[in-house]
Amino acid sequence: MKFFDTHAHIGLIYDDPVEQLRVIQQAKLAGVTRIISINNSLLDFEKTYNNLKIVSGVYHAVGVAPSEVTNPGSNWINTIEKNLTLPNVIAVGETGLDYYKQFGDKRSQIELFITQLEIAQKHNLPVIIHNRDAGKDIYDVLSERIPDAGAILHCYSEDADYAQKCLDKKIWFSFAGNLTYRNARNLHETVLNIPLDRILLETESPFMIPAEFRDKKRTKPAYLPSTARFLAEMLDKNIEELSAQLWKNSCKAFNLPEE
Repeated sequence: MKFFDTHAHIGLIYDDPVEQLRVIQQAKLAGVTRIISINNSLLDFEKTYNNLKIVSGVYHAVGVAPSEVTNPGSNWINTIEKNLTLPNVIAVGETGLDYYKQFGDKRSQIELFITQLEIAQKHNLPVIIHNRDAGKDIYDVLSERIPDAGAILHCYSEDADYAQKCLDKKIWFSFAGNLTYRNARNLHETVLNIPLDRILLETESPFMIPAEFRDKKRTKPAYLPSTARFLAEMLDKNIEELSAQLWKNSCKAFNLPEE
């Protein structure tokens, strides 16, 4: 079996390059052979990318998260576009909206989000979307501006009804370790009511520790199979067949070859 972690903040697990490589090796030993490295800021992207740019199986997204709305960086649009030309950079993100911590103001967040959707469209790349307490505005924006290459709702947090509304768009739903929590009924209902070929898995490392590893301080990509096993039980699927389908979904979402 092989697994694809579609969202891991490797630079937040450890900032030391040697430790980062150790995390990736641990993941490969666990069968997690592809990882998308995510950063919130362009500065963090540069650091992590330079550490990992020649590591096999590691891909990268570049963008400005809503947490950086008040300071995205000078000439940030050109910087994103320049970084999109680098090897193994395959998506824009993470971007999106976060009204929980009220970064900046809503209008500024929406403008930052829309600009990155336009960049994704220009470069024919998928966009990775962060959503916290902003589901309606994200849906409204995507209804008009979703890139042709599609979007990934990462660490999905809405309910099944919201997912149903999104099914007519090129959207994948990515679930993290919180799927394994007993009280995550909205997520359980969602995975039971959306097509299997729209589901992705991620670790959201170092956050969202799967229930099996709740005694740990940080999530790591190596923990992804735990979430996959939980999903297989929930869907009454064979884990080998499920892992193959999830791999296929992930490659399709990010326009990567399956082999």
